[in-house]
Amino acid sequence: MSDRFFASSIVILCITACCAAVAETQTYTGQQAFEIQRKSTCGSLQDEMVRFGIFEGRAYSRVPGEKDRHIFNILGVNTRQCGSVADAKLGEGFRSVSREVMLYLHPETNEVLDTWENPWTGEAAEVVHVANDPVNMRAPRYEKGTDGKPASASLRLYGDIAMTSFEVPLFYDNPLGGSYQKYVGGYYHAMEIFNTTYLADEILNAESLGPSYISWSRIAQWLPWMQMGSKPGLMVVNATGFSSWDKEDIPEPLMSVLKERYPTYFEPPPVDDSRPNETSWTVFQKHIDVSPPAGH
Repeated sequence: MSDRFFASSIVILCITACCAAVAETQTYTGQQAFEIQRKSTCGSLQDEMVRFGIFEGRAYSRVPGEKDRHIFNILGVNTRQCGSVADAKLGEGFRSVSREVMLYLHPETNEVLDTWENPWTGEAAEVVHVANDPVNMRAPRYEKGTDGKPASASLRLYGDIAMTSFEVPLFYDNPLGGSYQKYVGGYYHAMEIFNTTYLADEILNAESLGPSYISWSRIAQWLPWMQMGSKPGLMVVNATGFSSWDKEDIPEPLMSVLKERYPTYFEPPPVDDSRPNETSWTVFQKHIDVSPPAGH
């Protein structure tokens, strides 16, 4: 496992060390842009190829007035496939469907945490690992946008390396927050940051199945199972990863946990899956409704 993640880190470091000049940003339109979008999402233009996005990293607390704490390590996989769709007005398109697991690990031993001792309260909390099924593209992407204009895609080119970079600000009703969040607060507020690295000649080649390497960061509120309530502070997650077509690349202890607890996560949902997406918050809501804390 470490060799693969080390390799992905080296790719990113080489860009920083070897390419001091500002990147050349290249914008593509039409069919080529559509193919880049699909390759970057699915890894291939072929239908129903199962792709494993494997990642690991660290999670820190940030509380005003105290040092940041390394509270977890993380290890996860997103299991994905894509399928072709078509629209009379928008042209050729595709849809991505997936499910994902992310484990919380002891920050020193990398053991899977099923109970976590809260360092602020001293209380033990049951860990609810990420097991989101599904995590699907909300709407297909097409050769044309809803405005009728051709698809557009941009790559940052650093010599032989191509990168995409984008941020996803999140601000919406918290499923655990009740009906009056507009008045008393409680909205879910986070940001996810993605930087993905490709070999330029692979991402621009419609026939290739080239690798990709990702850097993912997340700035978010406390996880609900941590039982932190309104304590000031937030979590910062920093991770790297790579894509693979071979499930045998899934490392331990994730492989064993998938086999024992989440065997369906070795396969993605069907391409026509119409279920609403799950998040850590909706999954926890179902968990707590089934197994409420003692005294409730």
